[in-house]
Amino acid sequence: MEGNVPEIRLKGFTRPWIQRTIGSVAGVSFGGGTPSTTNSDYWNGDIPWLQSSDITEHDIIGVNLRKHITIMGLNNSSAKLIPANSIAIVTRVGVGKLSVVPFDFTTSQDFLSLSNLDIDVWFGAYVMYTKLQKELHSVQGTSIKGITKEELLNKVICVPQDKEEQTTIGEFFRTLDENITLHKQKLDGLRKLKKGYLQKMFPQAGETVPKVRLKGFTEPWTERKLSNSKDIRDGIHDSPKFYEHGHPLVTSKNLTETGLDMTNTSFISSDDYELINKRSKVDVGDIIFGMIGTIGNPVIVDRDDFAIKNVALIKNGGGIPNIFLIQHLKTHIFENYIHVENVGNTQKFLSLGKIRDYTLLTPSCEEMTLIGNFLHNIDSQITAQSQKVKQLKELKAAYLQKMFV
Repeated sequence: MEGNVPEIRLKGFTRPWIQRTIGSVAGVSFGGGTPSTTNSDYWNGDIPWLQSSDITEHDIIGVNLRKHITIMGLNNSSAKLIPANSIAIVTRVGVGKLSVVPFDFTTSQDFLSLSNLDIDVWFGAYVMYTKLQKELHSVQGTSIKGITKEELLNKVICVPQDKEEQTTIGEFFRTLDENITLHKQKLDGLRKLKKGYLQKMFPQAGETVPKVRLKGFTEPWTERKLSNSKDIRDGIHDSPKFYEHGHPLVTSKNLTETGLDMTNTSFISSDDYELINKRSKVDVGDIIFGMIGTIGNPVIVDRDDFAIKNVALIKNGGGIPNIFLIQHLKTHIFENYIHVENVGNTQKFLSLGKIRDYTLLTPSCEEMTLIGNFLHNIDSQITAQSQKVKQLKELKAAYLQKMFV
């Protein structure tokens, strides 16, 4: 068919793509099975056994293998030994996830795996992934959504007639995914580094100095009540009328690890905006964090054109620099305080009074500023790395849409 060509075509290829069923390109298909979990002789062997949770959504090049079975487990179940470089597709409980598995493996019954493909395996994986993502809304099922073996094998995909074009496309997306994985690993490393510093640069329970101290500081930290050093307010708790346009109203859903996310913001009138700001005007440099529902996710704001609802506001200034305070609010020390105050409550809520009564240990103003700047630098690296990962994922999504039929 003349129309069977992608919107973006690799240079040098002109022949139209042809329609094939998934079953026609797969030489062999394998189901899965689960050995009895009550028989210890079937488990902790040398044979990899995949379950649907081992496959990460949208990640085709990696598996998070956690379990192995024995030869006895394989021989006493419906599990099958599947050759390396087969495509494992989740058909239930996470339907649509898939991965090219680089080693011999077995799976649970939630998979259908395809081997001996007569198309490039990496092209096959990405074209099947794209097909399944488009059709997820039509998946049938009751308590467990899924697709049958017959339904999957009968699905039609479009395939380049030239094997070289298949291989080039498959390698392109594989390289892109490897790049995404490397940047995600770097992001995870930065997050672990930050978590470690938060644990070691603030005194633990019963201590007055942290395990890791900046050079030149030796004095013990002193306890302060937050309200004695900071101006603490909150936003409205009632819901104003929303409009298609107007002033943004920020709630806890807009607070993320890397700052404000204004993509799903409701809008209020100028009258409501002015009314809210009479008691809780947000300025650049202030800290806000959720106090109802999702508590925490503190953010130092870099804009002042919005109002707040169900959000605590800690004004800049006072005896504790906000660049230090926000880091303390990200520690497990403050997280534990939130947990204790919410024990037994069905609706998570941290009152303004509890925030004002909160006590913390602080060093000199100079040391607080240096600690804040040091940790802020790591935060900036995390933000930049998060943005890089997001951009690569968006690039991949765009290419997937335009490089397949």
